[in-house]
Amino acid sequence: MIDFDSCVSQGLLRKIPPSKIQAEEQLKKAGVLLSEAKIALENDSPNSAVIGAYSAMLDAARALLFRDGWREKSHACVAKYLEAKYSGELGIDTIELFDEYRDKRHRTMYSGDYYPDMEEAEKVVGFAGEFLGKAKVAFKKV
Repeated sequence: MIDFDSCVSQGLLRKIPPSKIQAEEQLKKAGVLLSEAKIALENDSPNSAVIGAYSAMLDAARALLFRDGWREKSHACVAKYLEAKYSGELGIDTIELFDEYRDKRHRTMYSGDYYPDMEEAEKVVGFAGEFLGKAKVAFKKV
């Protein structure tokens, strides 16, 4: 089972110089991607909505990594970083759901027989909004 330490030892999480500017850009991009995911929902495009919503969550999480001085090479390790460093601010349930939606995005992108329905897409997009809000609060706190 992969954890934070194994992500680091395998080079899937690497220390870099912290960058508040890059972190702020990632947060801004997360908001744009969330808006686009909502547009995809309005246009009955659940695949695009799920992919966009997850991308928004990933960029919000990456904002925390950049601000802290980390670079990821694995989406799964982003969740492990959040567990190790932000469980208190984000909540473990939030991090676990982020990781679950990482898997949904993966299946949406790469599995020829998986298609999220509109109800599932609405859940992912709604959660992405909540996740972005919590990430912004955590970004300001630490």
